[in-house]
Amino acid sequence: MALRMGVERNATSDLVVRAPEGASPRAADPRPAPSPQPRSPRFVGRESELRDVLDALAPGRPAALVVVEGEAGVGKSRLVREALTHREVRSAGGVLTAVCPPFREAPTFGPLIDAVRDGRPQGPAGLGLSPLAGVLRPLLPEWAEDLLPAPEPLTDPGAARHRLLRALAELLDRLAVRVLVIEDLHWADDATLDFLLFLTTRPTRTIHLVLTYRPEDLPADSLLPRLTSRQAAGAPHTRLALRPLGVADTAELVSSMLDDDHVSEAFSTFLHARTDGLPLALEESVHLLRDRADLVRREDEWVRHALADIAVPPTIRDAVAERVARLDPDARTVLEAAAVLGEPASEELLFAVAGLPADRARPAADAAVRCGLLTDGPYGRLAFRHALPAQAVYDGLTARNRGRLHGRAGTALEAEPQPSPIRLTHHFRCAGDTGRWLTHGEGAADLALAAGDQSAAAALVHDLLTIPRLPAQDIVRLVRKVPLHTYGRFHNRDEVVRTLRDCLTGEDLLVRDRAGIHMQLGRILHAAGELRASQQEFGWAIDGLVDDPAQAARAMILLGIPTDSPLPVTEHLRWLDRAEELINRAIPAEKRLFYVVSWSTALLQLGEETGWQPAGGFLLDEDRVAPGDVVQLNRGLLNSGACAMSWGRYADARRLLTCALDQASRHRIPGQHMMTAANLVHLDWFQGRWDDYPTRVDALAESEDDPRFLAEKLLLHGLYDLAAGDSRIAEERLGTALDEGLRGGDLLLQAEPAGALGRLRLTAGDVGGALAATDRVTGTLTAKGLWVFGAELMPVRTEALLAAGRADEAERLTEAFSRGTRGRAIPAAAAGALVCRALLAEAHGPAARAADAWADAAAAWRALPRPYEALLAAAREALCRIASGASDQGIAQLHGVRRALDTLGARSEADRVAAALRARGEAAPVVWRGGRRGYGDRLSPRETEVVRLLLNGLTNREIAAALSRSPKTVAAQLKSAMRKSGVTTRTALAVSAAKAGLTPDPVTHPKA
Repeated sequence: MALRMGVERNATSDLVVRAPEGASPRAADPRPAPSPQPRSPRFVGRESELRDVLDALAPGRPAALVVVEGEAGVGKSRLVREALTHREVRSAGGVLTAVCPPFREAPTFGPLIDAVRDGRPQGPAGLGLSPLAGVLRPLLPEWAEDLLPAPEPLTDPGAARHRLLRALAELLDRLAVRVLVIEDLHWADDATLDFLLFLTTRPTRTIHLVLTYRPEDLPADSLLPRLTSRQAAGAPHTRLALRPLGVADTAELVSSMLDDDHVSEAFSTFLHARTDGLPLALEESVHLLRDRADLVRREDEWVRHALADIAVPPTIRDAVAERVARLDPDARTVLEAAAVLGEPASEELLFAVAGLPADRARPAADAAVRCGLLTDGPYGRLAFRHALPAQAVYDGLTARNRGRLHGRAGTALEAEPQPSPIRLTHHFRCAGDTGRWLTHGEGAADLALAAGDQSAAAALVHDLLTIPRLPAQDIVRLVRKVPLHTYGRFHNRDEVVRTLRDCLTGEDLLVRDRAGIHMQLGRILHAAGELRASQQEFGWAIDGLVDDPAQAARAMILLGIPTDSPLPVTEHLRWLDRAEELINRAIPAEKRLFYVVSWSTALLQLGEETGWQPAGGFLLDEDRVAPGDVVQLNRGLLNSGACAMSWGRYADARRLLTCALDQASRHRIPGQHMMTAANLVHLDWFQGRWDDYPTRVDALAESEDDPRFLAEKLLLHGLYDLAAGDSRIAEERLGTALDEGLRGGDLLLQAEPAGALGRLRLTAGDVGGALAATDRVTGTLTAKGLWVFGAELMPVRTEALLAAGRADEAERLTEAFSRGTRGRAIPAAAAGALVCRALLAEAHGPAARAADAWADAAAAWRALPRPYEALLAAAREALCRIASGASDQGIAQLHGVRRALDTLGARSEADRVAAALRARGEAAPVVWRGGRRGYGDRLSPRETEVVRLLLNGLTNREIAAALSRSPKTVAAQLKSAMRKSGVTTRTALAVSAAKAGLTPDPVTHPKA
């Protein structure tokens, strides 16, 4: 939050701070009295919010979740501190406060572990912890002697994480924690957020959670927003969005810093205008005015010099820099050391980083405390009172000085009894000490793995792999530590891939080491959606994995997944047969589930009935399932459900996917929850459940880390756009989805968008465009002999070939498709083959035979059920009936089809059927289904509200706060507005709205 600069000259008006009424007058003194040392401000302007927090934490109330959000310096921490000092909160039991440090390398459960360690220095003796607590040994090594041995490691990362979460919850219970405060949650590691999600969904939770964060610094993929939607039934939830103070509260805060003297309206208005009422900015401004001697006493009142004499600094950073510059060099050095450390530190550590002897450092620290920048914290530690001044001091350091101080910090921390590898990694990386960065970064990755945090371990290893000129033996050792693809954000994927490929060019690698790097590289590419390239790496890896059957089996399964590589289906099946043999021979029974799920999924994607055999086992009663198998069983449900949908077994698909969604929600498996929800929306498309469909697609969680998921959302939107007649935006979305599928070689993302894009172009009369859209994917499926994906593509390709006069090719394709699906229980492909035959019958005649063929196709689609395709086939049947002379029957059928299409929401096809009726002299009035009338391509009133606030420059979160809607609803309404306006970005929507005459909302709405 910036202080605003630029004041008009007004040499005649002083700003005054008057003495309170009734005070005894002082003798006039021509010399200005020295300004007072400002005190810490009183708690002002937050009485309502404080009552809300106290009500939530009141004794006897169910365990509450209190979330306090606001920009830096707005007073979140002060509000929490005030609440914790109240008697009714203290009487509720123990309070544990954790603060997330602003490190790029966030330590696994770091804030919680530090808080526990500080709050329980005597260790775990007497807590009565169960054997489960043994898993805490890697996190609390100084407690190891008093903890029971760690349980046997679990191979499944999700199960290991779940066990660790249970152990942490037990530890808090034994510590009698009743209020857990976590500040600056925008800097939290994923493991800590996972733990909070775990706590909030425990039906027996007794711990109040109080969380603070800055919305503007919250990562886009943070788990924090899910906390508000995962509350156990009956658990109270309080969400507070703090905003800057008004003018009156500004005056009260400043007065409290100046011996409660009255602050004139002119002075308070001046400060409020230049700080926007941000408490931290106000506090810094008063300190700065005092340091400059701008506050002087004349006669009986405090006076500030004329406005023309002083220019308020433009930012808090400038204000802090000016205050620091007024301190002596030793005090400045202490502040710089504190800023580099970034968290509360003991005097010994702080003085070591500052490089000052105690006799000089202690007075310097005292001066930094007196000036209000540093504060004495718990356990005798010193830290900045606020994060913004700390960042201001840190940003003011030169790169050389910053690196030198980080090096000192790392060296000093190394000498501590139990140094934190993640902190050492941070400091030595910032210091540019690559040797010690590698050493401690690897130790931090080991610690994260021991804690079950694979994502954090992978992130650390990724960074280490980018160290310039890293020796090959170090690369080999690092890639063996952790499956790198588990790191979703992958902020340096390209650099890591380049490092691994450069390493493979070396001549001194052992065969086993070379295979390990190929395997890791393949898995990274596979996770990135580059399936074709990944399979090349797996093929190169297998010969060197003879001593690692688990990795070899995994590579074979991944080679069995159908992509648009030249491998035919028979070759994919050969790899899966080898994998099955290896799994049964070399993988222990208790560890086979992961491989069985992957193996069966690949078989189902190839259209092999044997892939269904394990599916029943995925529906086992959860009471009979080991905790470590929950994630894999749920993956089996998700994958089997998705394959059932591809096959056209829609009842099975809904049963499996609904069960998967429920379990993913209850067991907090976010990635599987996201993908399952998307599959259910896709299933709704097939089955004609189109009510509010675009909004439901928009509401699917975003995942910028998974390009395939984004392509799936584009496909779902594009299918609806096509049916609704929005051809231009449908072309854009379907084309982008197809490009993504073609880029990565993912056949699941090729056939359906290619078929939909071809249908769109056929409807527009662009036969050449339809052939171009379907050519490559058809060639792949035909060459591989893979027909399970043909339902969406082959009918469109057949129709395009017939329209182009290539009937012989259409007949050969139809025959191959029919032969490939014959005898297989793949209902969708079978229905698609019937459509191809009906198209040929229509092209060759007679019309009556074609009508019967279309009737067979329509019946097959209805049996699935798939109403949209069934209605399209029924419309073609009706037209053929009319052509055969059965006009009355055909006309009546067309009327029925038209009404059904309109009811479904397929406006484009309904209009075409209506046009066909009118061409035959039939009346075809606009049909209204009843209820609220739609707005067509016009913005609804609620969408208009959102767009007008967008024109004001508000973010989605700010719009949501202004309109009392959820950010997800606002996002969906903006997406709908973009769709109607034919644009794909917020900027383009704003331009389109302005051109259409829409104006910004004249009301000033508060920001979230």
